[in-house]
Amino acid sequence: MEARFLQENQPQVYAQLKKSIKHGRIAHAYLFEGDKGTGKHEASIWLAKRLYCTNAQGDEDPCNTCSNCQRITQGEHPDVLLIEPDGQTIKVDQIRQLQEEFTKSGFEGRRKIFVLSQAEKMNTSAANSLLKFLEEPVGNFLAILETESVGRILPTIQSRCQMIHFSPLSKEILQKKLQDEGLSKETSRLLSYLTNSYHKAVEISQNEWFNETKDAVVRWVDYLLKKDPQAFIFVQKRLLSQAKEKSQQIEVFSLLLFYLQEERDRLLMQGSWGKEINRAIESALQAQKKLQANVAFQGVAEQFCVKIIYGDPRQPEKRV
Repeated sequence: MEARFLQENQPQVYAQLKKSIKHGRIAHAYLFEGDKGTGKHEASIWLAKRLYCTNAQGDEDPCNTCSNCQRITQGEHPDVLLIEPDGQTIKVDQIRQLQEEFTKSGFEGRRKIFVLSQAEKMNTSAANSLLKFLEEPVGNFLAILETESVGRILPTIQSRCQMIHFSPLSKEILQKKLQDEGLSKETSRLLSYLTNSYHKAVEISQNEWFNETKDAVVRWVDYLLKKDPQAFIFVQKRLLSQAKEKSQQIEVFSLLLFYLQEERDRLLMQGSWGKEINRAIESALQAQKKLQANVAFQGVAEQFCVKIIYGDPRQPEKRV
């Protein structure tokens, strides 16, 4: 469960938390920061289970079978509270309600844990209320804040938490996880090229525009590699309508680069030098920079086609 995920994906975080538990050095507040899907919430649940587990000792993992572990898994443990955004934000009333709950139980001496998911979404009032709570704690509690954007957390809140960074997943691990979800090897490689977030990769894979565009770029690359002038026409007939937004146009060239690099790797495995494919990759990188410098997509794509097919760019650049 959580322990295995952390061992495989965040070994340093896993070792750090285990060491803190073994030596009784648990902080009163943690700030878990990192990309979505890197294991922040798994670590929160693992830590809560380990602190309440009735079977684990020393640096052992929680058993996942005792009543406390099972209730935490099911989200039903009365001393482990999860706060998530109410709509677009975490509101001050949610933090006040949390404070009231902790005030009631604080005199009983039992440790309570609260996990604040997407902590960067606290509105100003909620953040100030939480800050006061951390500055003047009532009772015995552990606060765990999870965030994908640490820069949006008040510096004064950051200073009262022990920050733990969750590294992006390695491409190899991400590819394996995606393949385990039933995605093809090629699609898994493509997604791990575009993002290092598992959840973002899954989200992209389910996006209709992405799948249509991926197929279009595969066809475009086929024309380009064959030096077929249809590649030039394909820009006008398909790609212009497919990629109307600047972000979509940049994504087209990201996909293009991936498939060109895949072709280069294939040639290298066959023992071919791949001089032309290297030049094509260089040209694609230059084209991508032009797009980012606000050069018109049609001109960039058409110039790229001319360069690959004829070896000489003939279209003047037009800025937008």
